[in-house]
Amino acid sequence: MAANPIQWFPGHMAKTRRVMQECLPQVDLVLELLDARIPHSSKNPEIEKMLGTKPRIIVLTKASLADPAATAEWVQEYRKRGIMAVAVNSTTGEGIEALSAAVRTLMAEKLARYREKGMEGRKLKSMIVGIPNVGKSSLINRLAGSVKAKVENRPGVTLAKQWVPTSIGLDLLDMPGVLWPKFEDERVGENLAFTGAIRDHIIDTTEIAMLLCKRLYEVSREQFLARYKLTDAEAADLDCYDLFELVGRKRGMLRSGGEIDHERCAAMLLEEFRSAKIGRITLERVGDF
Repeated sequence: MAANPIQWFPGHMAKTRRVMQECLPQVDLVLELLDARIPHSSKNPEIEKMLGTKPRIIVLTKASLADPAATAEWVQEYRKRGIMAVAVNSTTGEGIEALSAAVRTLMAEKLARYREKGMEGRKLKSMIVGIPNVGKSSLINRLAGSVKAKVENRPGVTLAKQWVPTSIGLDLLDMPGVLWPKFEDERVGENLAFTGAIRDHIIDTTEIAMLLCKRLYEVSREQFLARYKLTDAEAADLDCYDLFELVGRKRGMLRSGGEIDHERCAAMLLEEFRSAKIGRITLERVGDF
């Protein structure tokens, strides 16, 4: 793992910053999307600076993939800091009503002014921001009630800004998802790679999968051992390379000659983590920070 993963994702932060700064005066509030599995790592510090005092709601996406207890702790932590926060599952719609209620609460004064002026029903305008592959398009489509934004399970599909009407009294301005140009903390870069925020084709997926093996053993040992039919005695003292090799051997991912097929094993591990086949796992807990 390179100490500075800047080469992983070239990004277009400068362009997005300009677009956001141009559009911020047009919106009443901002929906800032964070990946519930990595709320700290998926928070773009550049966006934080740009938003200033603009009203915002933190939306923890992909909640169905994360540990529900950990997600609840993150929601409470943000609320303690005076920031509205909700967790959503865009596939099932769970959390959408809570998001709608949060919008009404946060913007109560503005909505009251609309009513006083006889403008009942006037829609609020909101910008939706977040890193690549955080689930912006899925949330927009759920709120719009139909497929309005192109959704694919890979980063960088949203290419241009678009306004989308929704069923919760918001017109949403979708912004392209980008990463910031330098990760000060190496672990942040790893987490973004684990969850697919950084494109797989520009990273060493085998190295990432090896690191993921060790991390899963550390943060969700029982689920990891159960999924790959390992015992703690087998895995306890292994480094990330040997643990990865053990998983590959257990799954029978062997080339002729008995060597592990590293690429195949890496693809399997990343897919099974990202789809929660290993379990609902959160890599960052409130207590870590």
